[in-house]
This record gives sequence, structure tokens and C-alpha cells, in this order.
Amino acid sequence: MEVARRFGANLRGCRKRAGLSQEDLGVRAGLHRTAIGLLENGARTPRIDTLVKLSTALDIPPADLIEGIVWEPGEASPGRFTLSRELPSDHV
Repeated sequence: MEVARRFGANLRGCRKRAGLSQEDLGVRAGLHRTAIGLLENGARTPRIDTLVKLSTALDIPPADLIEGIVWEPGEASPGRFTLSRELPSDHV
């Protein structure tokens, strides 16, 4: 769930930098405002097509939305996600 929260914080920061409301972003991305809210609150993680819609609607590279989310491959055990300690500066 930490990955979803980090994605949500990244999305919120990018949306605010773009000067868009959740509803504005939803319209531009073809998503409902509540879907944007669920993503920003870390209640959902996006599918790849949603990631592309959001990044295109925000006019940013998809990497901006997954910044700080890193996959560490496993050797003798399964891999895992890690998160950088820093959150976006405008994280609310």
C-alpha cells in the first residue's frame, strides 16, 4: 500500500503544479473526479493505461508520477518495492 500512497502524493503534487482541480484533471484524462481522489489518497494504484492518461493530461512524463518508487529485484527471495524517503515538496 505504500506504493499507492507514494503514487498518490506524486499525482497530487503534479496536479497542483499544473493548476488543475481533481475534476479538471479527470475531464482531461477521461476519468471521473472520484477516481482521481482515490488515486491521490492511495486507495488505488493505477493501471498502465491510466498512468498514460494522467501523464498525458498533465503534460508530464510518466516517470514523474512514479518518482521515488523503486523495485529491488530479489536473488534468493522475491523482489520488493522500496520508496525513497523524500516526498514531493508540495505533498499535503
